[in-house]
Amino acid sequence: IAGEIAGIRPALVLDLGTGTGALAEAMLEYECVGAVEAIDVDPEMLDRARTRLRRFGSRARFRECSFEAPLPACDAVAACLALHHIPAMQRKRALYRHIFRALRPGGVFVTADVTMTADPVERERCYRIWTAHLVSHGIEERRAREHFDEWSSEDTYFPVDDELDAMRMAGFDAECVWRDPPNTLLVGRRQ
Repeated sequence: IAGEIAGIRPALVLDLGTGTGALAEAMLEYECVGAVEAIDVDPEMLDRARTRLRRFGSRARFRECSFEAPLPACDAVAACLALHHIPAMQRKRALYRHIFRALRPGGVFVTADVTMTADPVERERCYRIWTAHLVSHGIEERRAREHFDEWSSEDTYFPVDDELDAMRMAGFDAECVWRDPPNTLLVGRRQ
């Protein structure tokens, strides 16, 4: 994500759902990135991001608000494992329009997140792959499946084609540039 963003040499990047600030940090490592505004609804996450990004001084900015809050004009918008918290495609389409309006011409929107297929057999295969990944990182298989059940009330994973269609309906030239199910990297450009 950071390299894709840095490629346009943005003066201002918005990091939606910044969490601990890991993505903001990766983007700020590029000298050609002017500033990153770390946006999150959770004040504790923003405090962690502030600590992590302190070394970047005024290049790192912080704002506690939801995705739907007014966005400043910017050159790029990034989101990493954040937009799956939007529970309905109608709301996601509205967010994509909101992001498109905030971007200056030539701007880019990059989102990395989980997508799932509508096909139940393929969907189960994706969950098996995801489970194996979690197990390889020390989480018991039973606990991995429990995580999925726990997350199901707050996480919504749409098919990649639905995500791309929503981005295109908002005005983006959109494409999936990388996919390793269930993870997906989508890029939308504003001409």
